[in-house]
Amino acid sequence: MSKIIEAKQAVVEEISGKLKSAVSVVVVDYRGLNVSQVTELRKQLREAGIDFKVYKNSMTRRAAEAAGLEGLNEHLTGPNAIAFSEEDVVAPAKILNEFAKNNEQLEIKAGVIEGTIASVEEVKALADLPSREGLLSMLLSVLQAPMRNFALATKAVAEQKEEQGA
Repeated sequence: MSKIIEAKQAVVEEISGKLKSAVSVVVVDYRGLNVSQVTELRKQLREAGIDFKVYKNSMTRRAAEAAGLEGLNEHLTGPNAIAFSEEDVVAPAKILNEFAKNNEQLEIKAGVIEGTIASVEEVKALADLPSREGLLSMLLSVLQAPMRNFALATKAVAEQKEEQGA
């Protein structure tokens, strides 16, 4: 086998591995963005621990088939960049959606959420969810509410007893 074919197979295996290990993948069309915009986007994604790469569509299609994500192939036309997140499901969708609001040239094409192909609408719906920390704080406030109400009621009863006793 030639070195070129071996190199291409290595790239396909790399993409396939990333598709399998990622909890969230977002495919975007970056056509029309200038260098400074792409640099800013890469910076934001890197700070969130998201891998953002441009691969040839033919190699990405082969990797998607190897990863069992054949449905992704219909979205792999034109210049694409792919954001892979291995930890946070919401982060790539949130960052890319926010960036797309300010830069109309960036177009979200599709995604993979925990191994399932997601449409543009599903990726945008995921982007509208609060962050993990936000969801945890909401859960904490819901869990604290009964205890807080109980404490306030107990305090009110104690104050009422003091007033009656005084």
